[in-house]
Amino acid sequence: MNPPSREIDLERLSAAATQACGLLKVLSNRDRLLLLCQLTQGEYCVSDLDALTGIRQPTLSQQLTVLREEQLVSTRREGKQIFYTIASKEAMAVMQVLYSQYCNDGKDTKK
Repeated sequence: MNPPSREIDLERLSAAATQACGLLKVLSNRDRLLLLCQLTQGEYCVSDLDALTGIRQPTLSQQLTVLREEQLVSTRREGKQIFYTIASKEAMAVMQVLYSQYCNDGKDTKK
């Protein structure tokens, strides 16, 4: 006896795959990945991101612009400072997995 078949909505699945590919493409850049990794810890201004990641101008501005254009981060202005936070729940979910796998400070739970 065969199990009941589940129809797959290929159009919906294809659209989701396209979205996932877009996110992974943005994450495939080392500098953008570093920035998002830092932003999983909270909101930071540009000067803090510079100091914490070692990414210098103009590269920092270029990569933050890409993240903003892809709607992965949002900004908030306070005087002359611009603060960044992760705006995409999908990006945050992926970054949390990556953070737990690669940035756990040696606290590997797998033995």
